[in-house]
Amino acid sequence: MAETLHVLGLYGRLVAARVRSQLQYRLSFAIQVVATFFISFLDFVAILILFENVPALGEWSVAEVALLYGVSTIAFSFADLAVGHLDEFPQLIRDGTFDLLLIRPRGTLFQVVASDFQLRRLGKTIQGLVVLGYALSAVGVDWSPGRIGMLVLMVVAGTVIFVSVWVIAITVVFWTVEGGEFANAFTYGGQFLAQYPIDIYGRWLRRFLAFVVPMAFVAYFPALYVLDKPDPLGLPGFLRFSSPVVAILTAGVAGLAWRFAVRHYRSAGG
Repeated sequence: MAETLHVLGLYGRLVAARVRSQLQYRLSFAIQVVATFFISFLDFVAILILFENVPALGEWSVAEVALLYGVSTIAFSFADLAVGHLDEFPQLIRDGTFDLLLIRPRGTLFQVVASDFQLRRLGKTIQGLVVLGYALSAVGVDWSPGRIGMLVLMVVAGTVIFVSVWVIAITVVFWTVEGGEFANAFTYGGQFLAQYPIDIYGRWLRRFLAFVVPMAFVAYFPALYVLDKPDPLGLPGFLRFSSPVVAILTAGVAGLAWRFAVRHYRSAGG
């Protein structure tokens, strides 16, 4: 426990140092945040255009889809803040820099995750909060402590799921250093799919999102409880409350996948 607190404290100090550095150029930082906000907002504009042509998406209204979008966007933005720089990880493998991490006292995953923190990505978080605010004002939910708690858990569990999937997917570069695009298909592609209700997808993709890459647990299943909405797929009701468990299991798999990959790593000069 003490070691965990020490690691978290060290990570917090490293992040604080990077934040202070980025805030030295406040105008540049503000421009980057605003640009990220508007670029991210184009995804929601696409949803609004879609609903201009159809009254509902399956059995989901525009406000209900906005709820899925807002939660998944906020969760993904937090994951992007924490581990989005894993997109640059293939370069560490190609140039042999990862070898240096192996001889340092801290774990390699911690070193990679703590190596960067881009505060400009908060623009995506703000955009998600704006859409979520609209959704919450429009869906007409009869709020209870359970539904409020579930809304918070959706974001927390969703963030853990996105981070875990990011770590699992990026481990492919230990075997094929050009595997960054493969990883992006699961991270950015998964976030795009999580913005929509999974019942609109084909059967094989629904199963893939529920039981292989668990994006359906980021927003779809818990949103059914928040909205008091029957599942159009008729799946078991306990899935609505399973996101925290799925997040823990996915994080465990991510840790095992990373350790397995590091144990089988062959350096650039090996």
